[in-house]
Amino acid sequence: MIMTQKGTNKIYKQIKALKERKNRDKEGLFIAEGLRFVNEIPYDWNIEYYAFSESFAEYNDLTLYEKRSGSYIFEDRLFKEFSETNSPQGILAVCVQKKHIFEDIIEKNKNGLFVIAEELNDPGNLGTIIRTADACAVDAVFLSKGSVDLYNGKVLRSTMGSVFHVPVLVEIDMENCIDKFKKAGITLYAAHLHGTKTPYECSLKEPSAFVIGNEARGLTENTSSKCDCLIKIPMPGMAESLNASVAAAVLMYEAVRQRLYK
Repeated sequence: MIMTQKGTNKIYKQIKALKERKNRDKEGLFIAEGLRFVNEIPYDWNIEYYAFSESFAEYNDLTLYEKRSGSYIFEDRLFKEFSETNSPQGILAVCVQKKHIFEDIIEKNKNGLFVIAEELNDPGNLGTIIRTADACAVDAVFLSKGSVDLYNGKVLRSTMGSVFHVPVLVEIDMENCIDKFKKAGITLYAAHLHGTKTPYECSLKEPSAFVIGNEARGLTENTSSKCDCLIKIPMPGMAESLNASVAAAVLMYEAVRQRLYK
């Protein structure tokens, strides 16, 4: 274990580089920033090291963090260069990306509840879906190729730490994913404007997966045609559609209602 030491040029360059997706993908790392977010990291999650601003180090006990991993202190002006917020709190953790195995997730959750997102582009939407999935005890979230990066700073902040609680599988091939769900006997419900049923008519106590599409285009025709059922959330008002994360939340909470209240 490396005890807290003055920030080095090598570490400075690595943290700066991790602000870009290509470097996060190459290194298999991501940045968790902010006191609350860092404190949400489970003890069994691998942390490469912590970085603190001098101000944070001066007024906070770093012992707790030093027990888990090495750490570095940077001048406040340098730490601000790492931050994606206007008022950085002076603490971040460089974490190892966790890889999940598709088959293991399905095998462990025989009566599972899942969310599959196809080409979701808005960081706030993805973060909110993960946070809501955490609240609803969803077993895993699957994110297709062409979607926003899970480790985008805005996505991570929007999850409010839930990214550490819900398995998220990324770069999923939709056709392969759907085939595996069908073989496992999991019913696929596609959120679709041309849905023929409402979620309130579906038996969501059974193994289920909600399929959510792109914010502007919705689901691709290929994906929606392979799902077992197209469902539509009733909208008696004037709006034509719901925000992707709101639609996902409505569906997840209907599953919660059915599973908790008979």
